Amino acid sequence: MTILIKGGTVVNATGAVVADVLVDGEKIAALLAPGFPLDADEVIDASGKYVIPGGIDAHTHMEMPFGGTFSADSFETGTIAAAWGGTTTIIDFAVQVKGTSLLSTLDKWHGKADGNCAVDYGFHMIVSDVNDTSLKEMESCIDAGVNTFKMFMAYPGVFYATDGEILRAMQKARETGATIMMHAENGIAIDQLVAQALAQGRTDPVEHGLTRPAELEGEATSRAITLAKVTGSPLYIVHLSAAQALDAVTKARDTGQNVFAETCPQYLYLSLEDLAKPDFEGSKYVASPPLRPKEHQSELWRGLRTNDLSVVSTDHCPFCFKDQKEMGRGDFSKIPNGMPGVEHRMDLLHQGVVKGEITLERWVEICSTTPARMFGLHPRKGIVAPGADADLVVYDPSAQQVISAATHHMNVDYSAYEGMEITGKVDTVLSRGRVVVDSGGFRGATGHGKFLSRELNQYLV
Repeated sequence: MTILIKGGTVVNATGAVVADVLVDGEKIAALLAPGFPLDADEVIDASGKYVIPGGIDAHTHMEMPFGGTFSADSFETGTIAAAWGGTTTIIDFAVQVKGTSLLSTLDKWHGKADGNCAVDYGFHMIVSDVNDTSLKEMESCIDAGVNTFKMFMAYPGVFYATDGEILRAMQKARETGATIMMHAENGIAIDQLVAQALAQGRTDPVEHGLTRPAELEGEATSRAITLAKVTGSPLYIVHLSAAQALDAVTKARDTGQNVFAETCPQYLYLSLEDLAKPDFEGSKYVASPPLRPKEHQSELWRGLRTNDLSVVSTDHCPFCFKDQKEMGRGDFSKIPNGMPGVEHRMDLLHQGVVKGEITLERWVEICSTTPARMFGLHPRKGIVAPGADADLVVYDPSAQQVISAATHHMNVDYSAYEGMEITGKVDTVLSRGRVVVDSGGFRGATGHGKFLSRELNQYLV
């Protein structure tokens, strides 16, 4: 089947041009001069709109176990919501439980996702048990198309890795070309602050933020960077939220070290004030790292402009307010950590264009092109060019919308951005040449999404 998207402005990370886009089967066949006479099976009018590569959300947690429950979106509901928001690829995290193997974990996550995704997907591996066997299994994971390994300096007793364990995993990454991803917070110190708060009767959700100070994110980030420098390993800091952590990343990058970082929309738009909302409403905003005071937001936007922050992902990990977040009423440490966001990342980052924080091209770069290159999917993904997968979004930059739980498609009973007015809206979404979202609603299908075996990080020097 051929599809002609005509009259739009094609926006890539390298620039914008008025052009028509011809799709043949699952691939982009050509970019054509506007109005070039051509017959196609279906014609999409993109006049006055952008045509951009489908978004790549490189950090999601579908069906993730946490604190005795699971994140509320399945791979089916989560990828349908992603499609509604213009995201055509997710990379989710397979979670190793201590005492189990990496390969059995990968098989388990394939069991969750295969045949259930509406858009394409890949996996990162969470390594929570570092030993000779798991280090050897990292090589097998790479052969299976999973070459990014996340570790935690937080959550002692669950995911926490010692500096020695991190060092060993980084040595393996250096040997194989893999990338270590790091949740950088000083979990040992945080646990002490949490215990002290609870002993003093401070149990409200805002204490989640107050017991995870920005300084401890900065310290852990600096320590991870030092370990990466000693081993020669590349390092990717996930969900960076604090100016102190950004400063450490900036200094490392200025010396030429292979250090990369992402932030998330919640750290650009929400703050500690949201965590402090009364009547337990603050629990909706509990995630780790926590929301920071508002002054951190301008520093994060600056980091996006300077490329010290390379990617914006969501860390989508939704827990319903009723029945799940309420598990922590009276004890903030039991509130499941995570927030919904996969559906609104593209829109929220477009607001950065509207407000002059980033350029139109940078919007595409941080939402699609850089994650494609960072995680070994380019030029198949992340670009509007002949030969690339026809993952395309027709985006109306002037449409108005209001974000609300009443209209979103994520399987969660609240929105972190309830009532926020947005300029710009997804009009039509193609996933590998198939129209999955348009004005008529969702036209995709569960099982359309394919597993993506990824190459190595293309930014490594």
